[in-house]
Amino acid sequence: MRREDEKNFVGNTVFRAEGEKSVYEITFMSKNGKDWDYSLHFTEQSGDEEELLRMDELLENDDDMYNQLLDAALEAYPA
Repeated sequence: MRREDEKNFVGNTVFRAEGEKSVYEITFMSKNGKDWDYSLHFTEQSGDEEELLRMDELLENDDDMYNQLLDAALEAYPA
């Protein structure tokens, strides 16, 4: 996690979900450090678009998974 200027935060987490072939990178962005948006993409090479869409849907519906990935990115932010 890093600050791009005085207000904007950007952080990444690389992960592989159990049972998935692909490795993903999720990039979190926030203007205030509280309300987060994200971008999901493959890390190693392009994969199946349907697989990426399923992972995106999982992130949208599984708050625990989303929060674990966000927490991992936040832990890398120097306090």
